[in-house]
Amino acid sequence: MNEENKSNKIYNLIITRGIDNENEYRQFSEKLYSKPNFLWTESMARDYTAFGESFFSKVDVVVILSGLYNQNKESIDDLVNICEKFDLPILLVRPYGLEEVPENIESKAKSIVGWNANCIIDSIKAIVDGDYDEYCDL
Repeated sequence: MNEENKSNKIYNLIITRGIDNENEYRQFSEKLYSKPNFLWTESMARDYTAFGESFFSKVDVVVILSGLYNQNKESIDDLVNICEKFDLPILLVRPYGLEEVPENIESKAKSIVGWNANCIIDSIKAIVDGDYDEYCDL
């Protein structure tokens, strides 16, 4: 993808939600909004298992906020299984302020990031371009 097309691309993301006592979803979306040159949209559903290939073929990256995992295991595990089924790349975000992530998801993630906005955006773009590092340490 050339640079001009990259700057005009609107990235279609699925971002995990659910029980979120620490407001990680809000904090994460604020990180995305803080970068006005990064265009994105979100595909949302209460239950992704009801959707098929036509829905998931439009998704660029599935973002799993691992801080939500303990309270939302079943729905996140379902989403990880869907990612495997439809060959969707996973960006795993560490819990806010912590380093450890769920091992069962870590092994399936294309990249793992913390909460640095530049690192998040760069990782999403790199995953879509197929040129990513497993970890971003910015």
